[in-house]
Amino acid sequence: RRGKRNRAITARRQHLKSVMLQIAATELEKEESRRETEKQNYLSEHCPPLHLPGSMAEVQELCKQLHAKIDAAEEEKYDMEVRVQKSSKELEDMNQKLFDLRGKFKRPPLRRVRMSADAMLKALLGSKHKVCMDLRANLKQVKKEDTEKERDLRDVGDWRKNIEEKSGMEGRKKMFESES
Repeated sequence: RRGKRNRAITARRQHLKSVMLQIAATELEKEESRRETEKQNYLSEHCPPLHLPGSMAEVQELCKQLHAKIDAAEEEKYDMEVRVQKSSKELEDMNQKLFDLRGKFKRPPLRRVRMSADAMLKALLGSKHKVCMDLRANLKQVKKEDTEKERDLRDVGDWRKNIEEKSGMEGRKKMFESES
């Protein structure tokens, strides 16, 4: 019984799939034909058929009209691009404000970049960067004054040498000679 039942269910599923695919195919054809008619309507509305005049003056006038239409279309395109850029900038600002209000900041994964100060300034400022950023050049020269401790340490020298000299009988002999 189960075998027959499973085969019947599988056959029903396949039949339903094929019916759905047929319906989808007809819908796609309808959509394509609708788009084609919309395109034809738009073109007939916005682009009237071209009829070329016979004389040169009329052709020049037609060219002037076409150039004027092209300029108007370009201006409209530019205005739309500016509006899109402005709205996308506003969206970015609003998203940033939203993150600020939530208190959650999306931190991008940062990579360690080995870059000198000159290269960093050049990357930030571009071709304007002409100053060489030598950090050591601006430091003051400071002369070290010898303190008494440093002089004593220098005079004593390496402590290992003193120990070696004082070790043994010769060292003790030197100690007594130096004290007297």
